[in-house]
Amino acid sequence: MAELDWHAERSDLAELVPLDRSPEDGIDLVAVRTYRQARVRTEMALRGIDALILSDPVNIRYATGTRNMQVFSMRNAASRYLLLTADRSILFEFTGCLHLAEGFETVDEVRAAKTASFVAAGPHIAERECDWAAETADLITELVGSGATVGLERLNAGAAIALASHGFRIVDAQEPVEMARSIKSDEEMKCVIASLRATEIGVAMLRAAIHPGLSEVELWSVMHQSIIAQNGDYVETRLLNAGARTNPWFQEAGNTVIGPNELIALDTDVVGCHGYYADFSRTFHSGPGRPSEEQRTLYKTAYEQVQHNMSILRPGMSFRDYAEAAWDIPARYHANRYYLSAHGCGMTGEYPYLYHRGDFPDAGYDGEILPGMTLCVESYIGAEDGREGVKLEQQVLITETGVELLSQFPFEEDLLR
Repeated sequence: MAELDWHAERSDLAELVPLDRSPEDGIDLVAVRTYRQARVRTEMALRGIDALILSDPVNIRYATGTRNMQVFSMRNAASRYLLLTADRSILFEFTGCLHLAEGFETVDEVRAAKTASFVAAGPHIAERECDWAAETADLITELVGSGATVGLERLNAGAAIALASHGFRIVDAQEPVEMARSIKSDEEMKCVIASLRATEIGVAMLRAAIHPGLSEVELWSVMHQSIIAQNGDYVETRLLNAGARTNPWFQEAGNTVIGPNELIALDTDVVGCHGYYADFSRTFHSGPGRPSEEQRTLYKTAYEQVQHNMSILRPGMSFRDYAEAAWDIPARYHANRYYLSAHGCGMTGEYPYLYHRGDFPDAGYDGEILPGMTLCVESYIGAEDGREGVKLEQQVLITETGVELLSQFPFEEDLLR
């Protein structure tokens, strides 16, 4: 058994043990919530938006700090929503759940949501949508006047059309919210780090559990259990694969049994403590033998890409200049490249997306890398005709002077040799 466990003998993982304190210790959550709500209101004002109706549960949580059935709400957009103006925050909560927002200084009033969905209204859906729009229009007019500019997120098409018929100028809510979320406060960063440390503990437990004969999902569940036990929320994807299923990337974890001496690649994608995203990627080796030369080459190539692209990041850099300076992907690996070079990260993946040089003309857009942004620097290396691939990713903070590394889970020494 000792031979099978060679990969778990890592002294640099010794400190990745459950914390003897709550993830909330030392964090001023009132300051976090008030900062975030002020950020949204500032971005609204910059765009002349009088009212926002937020239905994305992540954005509701960002703007208020409230949480309720987050995954359920993602597919039932009309069941819970927030109306936010320059001086009022009214949360429309799911039936029977109004008490959950008690005590939040970011919520002025809680009302029962008028669920405008087909499952709730059946054949009366159009009538329900019109009723919802009429009530919402009356409230917006009362708060900010007629003819207001209203930002909307995901809603039934019928509800959005009905609301527009009341004389409002309807705009997309994505831009002000994404721009607000992109810059973190110092207190917010404590939430990010708490989520990362909890996720790193989960990944350490997963790594220690690796041995040939486990299925991908059995191994994946080890991290899930740890995240939930530490009061994290959920894992957004199912990105853990072994052996030939590591190439190409984006194959979801399944019942495939991990074989001997295979690579195991994972992307955490954890919505963890305080709802913040812990997003780093690692690739392991199943044992009992040592990694092959090809496995080490893949790993070292991915490592080189991540290290180079972290090294060029700086405040004030344009997205276009980053793309120009980013690492050149060798031709052999170009077809299977990760679709992004880096991306923003907060309560989920977010603005901005930073593209590879070759993809920038078609997919890219310009902007500025700013202090307070948290970014995830990505690499996937796997040849189009190859058997395995390596996924690596690091999460960083852009500071006033450069870059601070946030994700601290160590890389695999035996794969870097």
